[in-house]
Amino acid sequence: MIELDGSYKEGGGQILRTALALSTLMNEPFEISDIRKNRPQPGLKNQHLFCVRALEKLCSAKIENAFLGSDNLRYFPGKIKGKRIDIDIQTAGSISLFLQAVLLPSMFADKAVRFNITGGTDVKWAAPINFFMEAFLPQIKKYVDIECRLVKRGYYPKGNGKVELKISPKFKIFSYDNFDEFCNDVKENTERIDLTGQGHLIQIKGISHASSSLQNAEVAERQAKAAEMALKEFNCPVNIQAEYNEALSTGSGITLWAIFSKNENEIDFNNPIRVAGDALGEKGKKAEDVGTEAAKNLVKKIESRAAVDKHLADQLIPFIGLFGGKIKVSEISNHTRTNIYATEKFLGNSFMIDEKRKVISKE
Repeated sequence: MIELDGSYKEGGGQILRTALALSTLMNEPFEISDIRKNRPQPGLKNQHLFCVRALEKLCSAKIENAFLGSDNLRYFPGKIKGKRIDIDIQTAGSISLFLQAVLLPSMFADKAVRFNITGGTDVKWAAPINFFMEAFLPQIKKYVDIECRLVKRGYYPKGNGKVELKISPKFKIFSYDNFDEFCNDVKENTERIDLTGQGHLIQIKGISHASSSLQNAEVAERQAKAAEMALKEFNCPVNIQAEYNEALSTGSGITLWAIFSKNENEIDFNNPIRVAGDALGEKGKKAEDVGTEAAKNLVKKIESRAAVDKHLADQLIPFIGLFGGKIKVSEISNHTRTNIYATEKFLGNSFMIDEKRKVISKE
């Protein structure tokens, strides 16, 4: 049984989510201690328990010590079977974080997996759903066919956002004699992740959103206009859509993403280059400040010349660990190092980190 230290580096929930994903994929049980030890309220939270419950349904897993506040957990996965899974996180718990635990194993089920998830789509300390859809998903479509639909946004504290996913595997892990044979077949039939330079900036897109209660104040439009003004320095088209949604809690936000190409007029769809920036509204914060904050966030990432920001790096680490690849990042964060630790626990010490060039790779 693989043993993990939940207090390693940033000591948050990422170790657990990555462990759940890789354990389920590899059919390898694990035990984790000191869960989220470096957080103000250590132990399992509701969002982690819903990850576990979803995986119970996906692969008939057996779990010990899965209760609120538990600081250790033992997990025994079973066979991954495609099915429909409905999950209501019941609060504004992040849907994007939930997907980090369940998406990877679902990509290699015996048939399609459908998720109907209710929770938070745009909340603090987590990637907004548009980051997941526009920055992350394009990178992994070489491995799987995914349809993701944002049905409804959910803001803090009540959540109630809704996201639907249909995950149709291209590779079915249980049709192979062993795990190495599976990984080798994926490597031979797909391009590895190769994101080491930005290339040419083609365009900037974005979604500025707010709850319907803020429509009279034109919050979404004001966020978008402020972001556009702050992005004028770039000689490329900028297209930011404004939208409103019925939501149980008042909220707003904006996600921007820059699209690059290695060749001046040709986008590489096998290794798409995208960096993203975002910001959330809150009580007492001007809409214009929200838009400007997101734009400055994006500008900083564009000016880093890195093809991958620190948040996207976290999410790509398990895929690079499994199938190889290379990324140049804007920052090698403790969060990324923690995810490398968790991935190597299952796959062995295989990552190479060039600290000076900020390049992470695996042959």
